[in-house]
Amino acid sequence: MNRSFREIEHKTGWIEVVCGVMFSGKSEELIRRIKRAVIAKQKVQVFKPDIDNRYDPLSINSHSGVKIQAVSIKQTDNILNFIDEDTDVVAIDEIQFFHEDIIPQIENIAKQGKRVILAGLDLDFRGEPFGIMPQIMCIAEYVDKLHAICVKCCSPATRTQRLINSKPAHYHDPIILVGASDSYEPRCRDCHRIIKTDVVLSEINA
Repeated sequence: MNRSFREIEHKTGWIEVVCGVMFSGKSEELIRRIKRAVIAKQKVQVFKPDIDNRYDPLSINSHSGVKIQAVSIKQTDNILNFIDEDTDVVAIDEIQFFHEDIIPQIENIAKQGKRVILAGLDLDFRGEPFGIMPQIMCIAEYVDKLHAICVKCCSPATRTQRLINSKPAHYHDPIILVGASDSYEPRCRDCHRIIKTDVVLSEINA
């Protein structure tokens, strides 16, 4: 039996995630995939949360200086209202900052036959799952976890160290401090430090 025209024309969408520690190249990899799609003459729409105002509010910026234009939206916005029907690829940076309501919206976009590329931190400064990232990684068809280099021992860095006045942050400090004067650096599991109830969980090395 011949398939219907609708079945023949159906295009399968999917979700891919680029995650990892700060300074691992997540945004740079996201931008690379976006540029490759543009070269293939695909229509791409790029988004970022308005809370991410570290560089240019109208672009995604990597720590190495690479950037690409993006639309800044609120964490509670319905992203479906921003997607054009003829868009092939939807890219979202810093996905960990969005509310969980975005998860069914992302799945809806993929069901429309679009490629969805998401980038974000998988762990917060405490070394715990960041916001909606566990759910996002579970529903994705493809997940790439990037690593940086530990500034202490040069091992693969999988944690983001937050330093306040050159000291490890306290466990109960706010999770989100975008644009704050705090310092961040990549560290491995063994070199990552956090203060809890005024006691350092692991001995702090000078």
